[in-house]
Amino acid sequence: MRRLVIDASVAIKWFLPDASDESNMPEALDLLFQLRAGEVTFTQPAHWKAEIAAVLVRRVPETAASSLDDLSLLEGIEDIDTPMLYRRAINLAQTLDHHLFDTLYHATALEKDTTYITADRRYYDKAAHLGNIKLLEQLAA
Repeated sequence: MRRLVIDASVAIKWFLPDASDESNMPEALDLLFQLRAGEVTFTQPAHWKAEIAAVLVRRVPETAASSLDDLSLLEGIEDIDTPMLYRRAINLAQTLDHHLFDTLYHATALEKDTTYITADRRYYDKAAHLGNIKLLEQLAA
């Protein structure tokens, strides 16, 4: 079974399917379908649900709580929270001059030797040379 790390920029699309400003919606939804079918698992840094909740409460406050409940019910998602992960994420944040919350996803992929899927081109452009990262739009190819 394939294991991935996805960031909030990918998972948030599951809860905004009618948003006209969201690109690569089919690719994001396909990852959700794969998760539900047991074809893929996700390994996530511990903060990922809080990051999704922050976006949901801002963009769709009327459904934020129920969407987060739905997210919590999904099977096949492992949260990790270790000192080593934070050390690696801090190193990435310093090296790339980027926000720690974003580097935590990439550090998770590097620690678990898997692929980090992001819709954040700005981070991808900074970090692609480190490996273990793909843009969501690349899944369409």
